[in-house]
Amino acid sequence: MSDNHQAAARLLREAYSGGAVPPLRDYLEPVDIAGAYAVQEINTRFWQEQGRRIVGRKAGLTARAVQKQLGVDQPDFGALFDDMQVADGGFLDPARCLQPKAEAEIAFVLGADLLSPEATADDVAAAVSGVHAAIEIVDSRIADWKITFSDTVADNGSSAFFVLAGEGRGLEGTDLYTAGMVMEVNGAIASVGVGAAALGHPLNAAAWLARTLAARGAPLRAGDIVLAGALGPMVALNPGDHVVARVGGIGACSFTYSKE
Repeated sequence: MSDNHQAAARLLREAYSGGAVPPLRDYLEPVDIAGAYAVQEINTRFWQEQGRRIVGRKAGLTARAVQKQLGVDQPDFGALFDDMQVADGGFLDPARCLQPKAEAEIAFVLGADLLSPEATADDVAAAVSGVHAAIEIVDSRIADWKITFSDTVADNGSSAFFVLAGEGRGLEGTDLYTAGMVMEVNGAIASVGVGAAALGHPLNAAAWLARTLAARGAPLRAGDIVLAGALGPMVALNPGDHVVARVGGIGACSFTYSKE
C-alpha cells in the first residue's frame, strides 16, 4: 500500500463526519482498479479493527449503461457491515448521510460457502438459502457524485446502508430474470425495473462477486448477505421520505428517511 493509498483512505474515512470531499484525482487515476481496491481494503481493515463486522458484500455497477458511463467493462463490490443494516420498516436518520440515493435490489442470503474462483450462477443458486427484496442506500463521500470508477471503488462501492425484507423465500420456482420491481417514494412510483437489469440476471451478478472475492482470498461464506445490484434507476432521498420496494414474486421492504 502506497502513501497515496493511505492518504486517500484517510480522506474518505474523515468524509463520513466532515462532509464530502473532491474526487480522488490527486491519489488515483480514474480507472486504477488495483489502487482503488487497495484504498477500499485499507478502510475495510481499519473498520474491522474498530469492531465493525462484515455481514456480506454488495455488487455495484451491474448495469452495462453505468459501466459505459464510467469507462469500465466490469462491476465493482463493497463490504456490508453489520451497522449498515436498517430494519425492514425502520428509520434511517438523515444526520447519518451526506447525499443518499435509494435503489431497489434482489438480495441473497447464503446457506453455504462459495470458495471457487470459477463459481457459476448454478453454484450460487445451489448455495442460496433465501431470496429477499432489498433496498440499498448508496451515498458517495465524493462531492456532488462526480465519481470515476476509482472513486466509487475506493469509497466502498459508494455504499452506506441497506434494508433486507424481513421475510424471504426459497429460490426454487422463483423467476428472478423477469421479476418486476416497483419502488415507491411517499406512495408515488419513483423507479421501475426488472431482475434482468442486474448483469443480465441477479445470479450472474452474485456469481461474478463470488468469483472475484474467491480470487482475492476473501470468499463469500454461509450466512453472508449478497446485494446483487440495482434493478432500476436510483432515487435521491429527502428527509421524511418513506420508501417501499416491491419485487414481484419475492416480496417487499421499506424504510423511512427520518429520525424515529
